[in-house]
Amino acid sequence: MSEASPAPAAPLRRTALYDFHLRHGGHLVPFAGWEMPLYYTSILAEHRAVREGVGLFDVSHMGILTVDGAHAADLLGRRTTANVAALTPGQVRYTFLLESTGFIVDDLLVSRIDTGEELARSFVAVPNASRADEVEEILRQHRGPDTKIGRWNGPVALLAVQGPNARTALEAIFPWDLSGLAFYHIRFFPKKEETGPRTGRLGLHIPDALSDWLLVSRTGYTGELGYEVFVPAAEADALAERLLAQGAVPCGLGARDTLRLEKGYLLSGQEFHRDHTPIEAGQDRFVDFDHPFVGSSVLEKERTEGPKQRLVGIEVREPGAIPRHGTPVRANGRPVTQATSGGLSPTLGIGIALAYLPAELAAPGTSVTLEVRGREVPGRVVALPFLKSSRPRS
Repeated sequence: MSEASPAPAAPLRRTALYDFHLRHGGHLVPFAGWEMPLYYTSILAEHRAVREGVGLFDVSHMGILTVDGAHAADLLGRRTTANVAALTPGQVRYTFLLESTGFIVDDLLVSRIDTGEELARSFVAVPNASRADEVEEILRQHRGPDTKIGRWNGPVALLAVQGPNARTALEAIFPWDLSGLAFYHIRFFPKKEETGPRTGRLGLHIPDALSDWLLVSRTGYTGELGYEVFVPAAEADALAERLLAQGAVPCGLGARDTLRLEKGYLLSGQEFHRDHTPIEAGQDRFVDFDHPFVGSSVLEKERTEGPKQRLVGIEVREPGAIPRHGTPVRANGRPVTQATSGGLSPTLGIGIALAYLPAELAAPGTSVTLEVRGREVPGRVVALPFLKSSRPRS
């Protein structure tokens, strides 16, 4: 009996910077349904550019959602671990959307962009590319009739400008004063001097406001000073070129991964895939237990009793031994887990990995062994992050 032909794979999506990537030699690979640059020149050079100068990332593949309405905060609060109703205008919160089991569906950023002077509340939510459709659907299923949800990946692009010189590069292009944009905050900034205040404002909406304004947040998932710029897709290529003229180095997914790994940040599909809770992942500080949310009872119990396993950092100082995703980890001569992420730390010059270990083995200083290319090498559990940051937080 003949088998049916497999359905053709969906074509990869391209961001507004696709031509930019080709023009600058981006090595394009499939990623979460998108065609994205893995690197341009080398992962190491791009990593160093962000740690020492300024790098430019195309993150337009991330979900770009707006949630508006009188009960918008209630919706986001019920579906994430953040007490969204308590966010002040302009505040950004890193949070988790969970299953009822407490397992992480996705991590995302939620930003409040209304002024607080009206009953309606306005938020921007940015989930991971691989989960954006699912997060959007969950929010739509649970929204009330007065809550409007928009998805703007087509008309809006998202650029991440990261590194010690990020602010200098942006202020050289636009009439902005970014000194007042605090860590984990967001504001609309004018494209031109006469459009609005140099320090930005709130109370506008995307995508309409982007004709005269750009929405700028300050988070930075690289561990450095970082800004994320929401820009009309038609203007993204030109803005990227202007940033390069100010010294920014185009960076790909490879550098993004090494940068976040040095900081111990989670990666969707590796540190969580509907199989771990925020407590197990060491993200307790991003769980607000002062409000009810899906999965809260599970996390409350886990907080009280303690998780059975914890995400830890492991250093491998054996020369040439570089752990990777899936590297077996042993303790006391027996297999206990596999690395969820791993690689060479360009900054520290050693192998580093993340892994979930049983709670009794998770204390810093615990000795483990890792199987790297068929040989066992010693490793040591260390406190996260691997790399301490000098990033200003004021």
